[in-house]
Amino acid sequence: MINFQHSLPAPIMTATASSHAKSPRRRLRTVGFTAVIVAGLLLVSTFANVAMNQAERSATAPYGQRVQTSHGALNVVRAPGNGRTGQSIVLLSGLGTPAPALDFAPLVRELGDYDVVVVEGFGYGYSDQPPVERTVENITSELHEALANADVPRPYVLAGHSIAGFYTLAYANRYRNDVAAVIGIDPTVPAARTIHADETGVPTGGINWEGLIATSGLLRWATTLAPSLVEPDGTAYTSRERDQMRKMATWNFGNPSVLDETNRIADNARKVQGMRYPDDVPVLTFVASAKETPADLALHESRLQNVRKHETVTLPGGHYLHWTHAPAMASTINAFLTTNTPGAR
Repeated sequence: MINFQHSLPAPIMTATASSHAKSPRRRLRTVGFTAVIVAGLLLVSTFANVAMNQAERSATAPYGQRVQTSHGALNVVRAPGNGRTGQSIVLLSGLGTPAPALDFAPLVRELGDYDVVVVEGFGYGYSDQPPVERTVENITSELHEALANADVPRPYVLAGHSIAGFYTLAYANRYRNDVAAVIGIDPTVPAARTIHADETGVPTGGINWEGLIATSGLLRWATTLAPSLVEPDGTAYTSRERDQMRKMATWNFGNPSVLDETNRIADNARKVQGMRYPDDVPVLTFVASAKETPADLALHESRLQNVRKHETVTLPGGHYLHWTHAPAMASTINAFLTTNTPGAR
């Protein structure tokens, strides 16, 4: 007589145990195959991206003039057609802007009566990417050297967007006789929050994830699918400018110079936190209504209390005011400089 009670469960238990034993191995194989496929795709994407970068660079005419400094060549772009007869206005971009001269194009066009100069810092536009620390001291000395070597007449007006507010502040204190006035385009205020001692160190090592994203081609594919990730808002740019800005975003994103500057934000902020603009330097500040809070506006004003001639103008919109408000900004700049720097024109 067969005892089903004892004989039937045995094969079932064996089969179940066997399936449980094989399941982790199957999952490992699946993970392994997936990893190999992803790695292969990334490798193909990286090679394709490098080839496309080289082809694009060869087919795209660079703009500007490369001006030598002690640390390498900076790309300096001067607006054509104005005969250099107007007051010189030097434009400095915000952090990580891939192509500053193109980014400022609408404002440059509106400032046609002035000698407009865009200086692209190291790691930006067509400038070099030297292994030089992006300290506020180096950035301001490089700018001073480039403007002198490019024969930009002094005194000039410094106009800085975003993080360049640190550099215009330091520059006006360091090279006072060279500065006729300062214009801030939603500039970063170094006292916007308390800077703790443990935040002023410069991070070192680690993985440059931004650089990997750019090199692998992931940024290229993302911006191809969603151009708005890197293209400016508004209708003030030509299709050629938009196309070149999109390309240069893939070339310059995550480069070592910009990464070093990013890592030094807290340290550079500490260095300029106690500074104020000299009393006799006129300062015009544009602030973005969508970004600045009443407390931030108060901080802007508090840092200008000693300045005899200053004006703060709030414009609707986001941080990149020059994308959509170039005509209004140019009109305000012209009125401010005409009133406050008549001897400099």
